[in-house]
Amino acid sequence: MKSIQKNLLIIPSIDIKDGKIVRVVKEIPEFECVEYGDDPVEMAMIWRTENAKLLHIVDFDCSQIESKKNFSLVEQICKSVIIPIEFAGGVRRISDAEELFDIGVNRLALGTLAIEDLPAFTKILNKFGSSKIVASLDIIDEFICIRSRRIKTNVHYLDFAKKLSELGIERFIVTDVKKNGLMQGINLDYSVNVAVMTKKKVTHSGGVTDYRDLLNISNHINLGVDSVIIGRALYENKFPCQKIWRIAESGIFN
Repeated sequence: MKSIQKNLLIIPSIDIKDGKIVRVVKEIPEFECVEYGDDPVEMAMIWRTENAKLLHIVDFDCSQIESKKNFSLVEQICKSVIIPIEFAGGVRRISDAEELFDIGVNRLALGTLAIEDLPAFTKILNKFGSSKIVASLDIIDEFICIRSRRIKTNVHYLDFAKKLSELGIERFIVTDVKKNGLMQGINLDYSVNVAVMTKKKVTHSGGVTDYRDLLNISNHINLGVDSVIIGRALYENKFPCQKIWRIAESGIFN
């Protein structure tokens, strides 16, 4: 038995495109994954039944083509579960943020906007506050990528994190895009580096394969990496959901 200092929050991800759940490998959404199901609302209720405390929703239509066709689904999800919903994908202006909060979203994860329009990002952050706005750092080879992870910038992730921290961001979602969806293990370095450098909270995302990855993350809670977003490993049943939630949230790993 090995104890950890605090509880690790496990956050299931529901990635949506054209109204359906998709599997995302690196930055590419894949359709027709039978084990994922077609109904995002039903899946949200399943994860809640499995004791999820927070859901991470990614809208690929909104992020890629700025379409709001999935917003009605997101609203249904918000109404169907009694846990907070975190939304990522395509927020470009304050009116987008207002609309999402109006339909029941609890928190927005913003990334591209901070690169392309920092004043708009700052305006949203100042209006809604750091409890409602988190920063997404999607990273390829230490540099930030944007627009659904399709465009690599020349902005180093630590420089970007420092700037956003100084603006008032209190939490980052950190993803190594090269690890995302591959289930080949995690790269925790980016997450830990951001947490240590900014002294802010970090949610790790990408690459989780089994409970050993969760144990690794939990060993860094004292540094600020206190939660993890998991997609493919949960959907493909790489570990029993109920058991892993009970173990992680009780603070003890077998």
